[in-house]
Amino acid sequence: MSKHFHEELAELNNDILKMGTLAEEAVARSIAALKSRDVDAAQSVIDNDSCIDELELIIDEKCLDLIARQQPMAVDLRFITTGMRLNNELECIADLAVDISQHVIEMADEPLLKPLVDIPKLASIAQKMVRMSIDAFIARDIEIAKMVLAMEPEADALRDAIHKELVDVYIARDPSSAPRAVQLLLIARFLERVSDHATYIAEDVIYMVKAEVVKHHPERL
Repeated sequence: MSKHFHEELAELNNDILKMGTLAEEAVARSIAALKSRDVDAAQSVIDNDSCIDELELIIDEKCLDLIARQQPMAVDLRFITTGMRLNNELECIADLAVDISQHVIEMADEPLLKPLVDIPKLASIAQKMVRMSIDAFIARDIEIAKMVLAMEPEADALRDAIHKELVDVYIARDPSSAPRAVQLLLIARFLERVSDHATYIAEDVIYMVKAEVVKHHPERL
């Protein structure tokens, strides 16, 4: 392949890194808005999502153009197709940050049902998984990708613990608390979905590097 083609691959690599950074930052900012009850900060996450959507389209177009013009094979083809999948996963993560921010705005006029302890913990895990999954992609490092996969049960368990507490401790004892509890339940669910998308990215990285599908086949790790 030509030098120009490899320069285009490097540019695509940088674009995906930028997309990952924006998606992770959107999640972080949405949780910061939740913790501070800052409606303006939450609205900023929503407003900035259009920039992420635009970058998603640019990356997809670059990937399709590279495939059409260069007809890459083997490793290069897997890199480009994996880049397209990562691009979609990262846009979904950014959308989840928007979902969280919308609920922050909806909750603004009501006092929090409980102190925020476990939700920020879940957010921290989810953000770390996103960051590591992108690191794995950039470095072509399947060991980092495997570490991301190993973190998913922790995120799931914490989401389940949040759900159990809100339902068993708050809603069951005081049904009038249900609307506020549901808001927190949904935010926890959105964060767990962020961790799911990071997991999908890690699985795609393993495929990109090893040409081996591990999705639905954990025994292959």
